[in-house]
Amino acid sequence: MASRNQELFEQSQQFIPGGVNSPVRAFKSVGGTPFFVTRGQGATVWDADGKAYVDYVGSWGPLILGHAYPDVVAAVDRTAAKGLSFGAPTETELEMARLLCQLLPSLQQVRLVSSGTEATMSAVRLARGFTGRNRIIKFAGCYHGHADSLLVKAGSGALTLAQPDSAGVPTQIAALTTVLEFNDSEALERIFNNMGGEIAAVIVEPVAGNMNLVKPTMEFLQLLRSLCTKNGAVLIFDEVMTGFRVALTGAQGLYKIIPDLTTLGKIIGGGMPLGAFGGRRDIMQDISPCGPVYQAGTLSGNPVAVAAGLATLRLVQAPGFYEKLSAATQKLCEGLSMAARRRRAAFSSQAVGGMFGIYFRQNPPQNYSEVRQCDTSRFTRFFHAMLQKGFYFAPSPFEAGFVSAAHGEREIDATLAAAEQVFAEL
Repeated sequence: MASRNQELFEQSQQFIPGGVNSPVRAFKSVGGTPFFVTRGQGATVWDADGKAYVDYVGSWGPLILGHAYPDVVAAVDRTAAKGLSFGAPTETELEMARLLCQLLPSLQQVRLVSSGTEATMSAVRLARGFTGRNRIIKFAGCYHGHADSLLVKAGSGALTLAQPDSAGVPTQIAALTTVLEFNDSEALERIFNNMGGEIAAVIVEPVAGNMNLVKPTMEFLQLLRSLCTKNGAVLIFDEVMTGFRVALTGAQGLYKIIPDLTTLGKIIGGGMPLGAFGGRRDIMQDISPCGPVYQAGTLSGNPVAVAAGLATLRLVQAPGFYEKLSAATQKLCEGLSMAARRRRAAFSSQAVGGMFGIYFRQNPPQNYSEVRQCDTSRFTRFFHAMLQKGFYFAPSPFEAGFVSAAHGEREIDATLAAAEQVFAEL
C-alpha cells in the first residue's frame, strides 16, 4: 500500500522548493521522507498515514502546553469571530506588551512583530541606529533568523544543509558581521580590545538551541555584559527560543544577566506567528514613529496571534509549572543517558527548563566546533529507529528538543523504553 506521506511529498516538490516551507522539515540531514501532520493533541501528532508520534519538536518550541490546548484554542476562536486583522491598535496588544514588560527583567518597552526573524532583524537595525556603528558580533552555530547580516555561519537549517553561509548575502554586508566561538571568553575580549569602538551590538542565544542545545558559562555571559557596557555596544539576547521556555523570566532571569535588547517569538504566540523586540526605553525610543529607525508591519500584533499568546502566558504562570516541566525534561535526559551507558554508547544529554539536547559524543558540547564532533550517522540511525517506534525527535543533530506540559510519565516512560531497545540495536 502506497504511503500517503510519500505521495504528498512527491506532489509538494512540484510546487514548493524541496517540498517544504522551511528547510529542516525536508529530512535532508537524516534522509528519508518527511511525514505530513494531519492533527495534534497534547503530546501527540498524527501523520497522513494515521500513525501517531510522541512529539519532542512541538513546532520547534512554541507549544509549551502541548498541541491544541483547549484554553488557547478557545481564545483563538473567540478572537477570530470578531475579526482576523485590523491594521490598527487593539487593547490586547497593550495587554501583551504590559505582560511582557512585567515578566522579563530587561523590557521597559516592546514592539510586537510577526516572527522571530523580524524581531532580530529589527533589533540589529535599532542597535546600529542607536549607536551609529555598523559592526555586529555573533557566535558560530547561533541562528537569529534569515536576515542578511545574520546569515554568517548560522545554525539551524543552515547547519543541517551544510551551508553555514547563504548565497544571496552580499559580501559587503557579511563583512560587517564578526563570528566568534560560543563560550570563548578570550576571543571575545580580543575583539573588543581591537575594535570595541566599531561594535554596534553583540547578538547571542543565551542558551544556544540551533546547533543543538549548548549551555553558556557564567563567565561568558558576564563578560558579554561587562564588555558591551564598557564599550557602548548593545547586548541583544535572542530569546526567541528560550523566552518562557527555560524559565518564566527567560534565560536573562535564569542567569541574572540583563541585556539591552531582547528578541522574542515562539511561545509568545502560543503556536501562531508572533514576535517581539524590546528593552531599554532610551533605545526603544529610537524606533519610528518616535525616532529615526524605521520599522513597520501590517500584521504586527495580529489580534488572533496575540490572543493565543496571552492565553499561553497566563497558563505558564501557574505555581510549579516550570518546576514540573523541568523535572520531566530532566527525567527524559537522564533516562536516555542511562540507557546509552548500559550499552556503552558514546552519548550525552542535558536540559535547561523545557529544552534539551542529545549528542552522540561522550560529553555535552560547549561550542559549535564540539557539536560538529558528534557522530551524525549514529544520530541518523537513532532518529529513524525512534520514529519507526512512534517517537518524533528533531530531524537533525543540530537542533534542540522540547518537552511540553502534556508530556506526562506515560509518554516519558514509553520513550525511554523504546530508546532502551534502540540503543541495543545501535
